[in-house]
Formats: sequence, C-alpha cells, structure tokens
Amino acid sequence: MISDRHYMQDDYRGEKTSVVVWLICAIGAAFLLQNIFGRWFNAGTLLEDFLALSGAHLRSGHIWTLLTYALLHSPTNLLDLIFTVLGLYFLGRPVLEQIGSRRFLGLTAAMAFGGGLLWTATHWLDGSILMGAATIVYGLLVVFACYRPDRPITLLLFFILPVSIKPKYLAFAALFIDLCGFIFYEVLHQPSPFGLAHSAHLGGMAIGWLFYRAMNQESWHWPPWRQSATVEKPRWAIRKKKLGATHAYKVNMTHKENLRAEVDRILDKINSQGFGALTPEEKHTLDSARKKLRSH
Repeated sequence: MISDRHYMQDDYRGEKTSVVVWLICAIGAAFLLQNIFGRWFNAGTLLEDFLALSGAHLRSGHIWTLLTYALLHSPTNLLDLIFTVLGLYFLGRPVLEQIGSRRFLGLTAAMAFGGGLLWTATHWLDGSILMGAATIVYGLLVVFACYRPDRPITLLLFFILPVSIKPKYLAFAALFIDLCGFIFYEVLHQPSPFGLAHSAHLGGMAIGWLFYRAMNQESWHWPPWRQSATVEKPRWAIRKKKLGATHAYKVNMTHKENLRAEVDRILDKINSQGFGALTPEEKHTLDSARKKLRSH
C-alpha cells in the first residue's frame, strides 16, 4: 500500500538517510579495518599508505587519495570519529532531503576533492598526511546554512549545556576560525593548536557554497563589481528547473489507480532530486493523496 511507505508520512520524509547511512558505514568499516590491521596484524599504516592523502602519494600517482582520505580517521582518536559521524548524520539528512541522493553523492565527492586539492597545495612538500571526513561535514554545514539560515539548531556545549544557534552564525564562525588557522598556521607551516586541517575545511566549504549558488541562481555576476558580466548557470540545472516550473500535472483524484501512479512518480522524483524539486502542484497532489489514503 502507498500509505504504508514512510515517505508518505508527516513532513514527506522518504528513504533520505540511505546514502548518509552508507557513507557512515563505509567510514566505520574503514576505522575498524585500521584498528584490526594495526593491533592484530602489526600493519598499522597499511590502509593509510594506500588511501590517505599526501603530496608524496600524489607524486607516486595515487590520484584516488584525493577522495579516499575522507574514509580514514586516526585509529587512536575515537572522539574525532564520533564527532564526524554525528555531523554527517545530522547535517547530511536535511541536505539529502533538499537535493536528492544522486546530487548528494556528487556533492560529497566534490567537497572531498576540493578540500583535498587546497590542502595538498598547502602541504605539497612537508610530508604530512590528511585523513578524515571533516571536510565534508564543514561543506554540508555551509549548504545547510544556505538553505536554512535562520532555523535554530541546538548544540550541547561540553556535552551538558544546550545552546541554540542559527546555522548561518555557526557557518560564519567555522569560516572565521578556519581562515585564521589557515593564514596564521598552515600558510606559515606551523602546527595548528587545534590539530585541524583548516585548508581542507575551507575547500569543502567553498564547494558547498558554489553548489548552492549553482543550484539557486539563474546567473552569477563576475567579477562582483561588474553587473553586466554574467556566467550562466549550468544547462542541466536550468533545464530541470524550467521543466518543474512549467509542467503541471493534473490527476483525477477519484480514480485510485491514477492517483497511485502519480504518487509513485512524485515519490521517485523526491528520491532522485529531493523534496525541493517538487512543483506546487506536485506538493498539493502528494498532500491530497496522503489525506485521502488516511481517510480510508
């Protein structure tokens, strides 16, 4: 039955956590393997030598490490893994609802790649390595703040004190901290007192902001002071938006089979493009179908 599916329940929530859960599972599996190789087989750096990002690895042709480093974390720092997983879960779910699973996968990969590139440019010769999905978390924070800038979120300060803050302020604070860390520590090749890869975070945040701009503006002004010069939005984004805006779907609500087919089509669209891609007519159809099914 259509009414039994959980994406027909309140808030139109579908199977939006699947991609996020798979990503978290991959990170957890990598962490487990790192500890198994290190503690049981005395080969602690096996995965790091193959998947972690460094200038030496790239010079050896390990291009894939620009993505795979995000799956690894320090095997002795469980707290860092926990914070990363929580960030991916609580920020990833609403972003996934907004943009859909395919775009979410592409976005997270682009964030990891962009953060890895900026970090590599800063640490090309110093012999350090990069691991961790914090780059993706910071990028998701920017995307979340762009879509829902004034929606308060609650954080537990020192795991005890609940503090409510708007996402836009949290994103600006993260940007300020990472900019300071990048300029005063990484550029000068000094160790950060926070132990953070500020350049990687900045790369992920930049990709998140560019993604939001690409998805939500018809054109960009570049340079910012030249209003006559524009860079057009990608054709694929414009085409989908126009189709969604101009094509209205009329459904005879009295025929259950027609209604079911239309609801299935709308749910497939939510699953692939996110709830934000629905037209007002499609949202109305989904709402009417849910009420009709519940009345029976």
